[in-house]
Amino acid sequence: MDEALFVRYQGRTRSPRGIFPGIFALANGLAREGRLSEEEYRFWRASNDWYDANYPNPSNTDPHVYDHELHPGAVAWFKTTAVHLIDGVAGYLDLLAAHGVECERVESSAPGRIIYEDDVQVVVVPSGSAC
Repeated sequence: MDEALFVRYQGRTRSPRGIFPGIFALANGLAREGRLSEEEYRFWRASNDWYDANYPNPSNTDPHVYDHELHPGAVAWFKTTAVHLIDGVAGYLDLLAAHGVECERVESSAPGRIIYEDDVQVVVVPSGSAC
C-alpha cells in the first residue's frame, strides 16, 4: 500500500448531500444548534479562530471550490506534513465524542481529483463522483 499523503477526520454518517462531513462542519453544527456548554463554546470559538488564522480557506481563493454542481462531493484533506494543524484536531474529536458524534480518521495517497491545493491541504472530488 502507498504511504498516505493525506488525512481527513470525518463523521461516520453521510450528510443529506451524500458526503461524510468533516470534523469542523460537525463541530460548527453543534455550535449552530446551541448544543455546546459555555466551556465547549469557548474552546470551539478559540479553536476555529486559530485555524482561520493559521491556514488558508480554499473558498477565499476559489469561491466555487465547494459548489455542489461544479464539484459534487468536494471535501478537504490535510496533507500529512501539516502536523501543526493535525495536532489541533484532538480537541475537536473530544468535543464531538462528548456529544455522541462518531468520527474516524481516514488516510489516503489518492483521495480523489484535486481541485484546490495549498501547502497544508487539498480539496478533492472523490473518485466516482459525477462531474
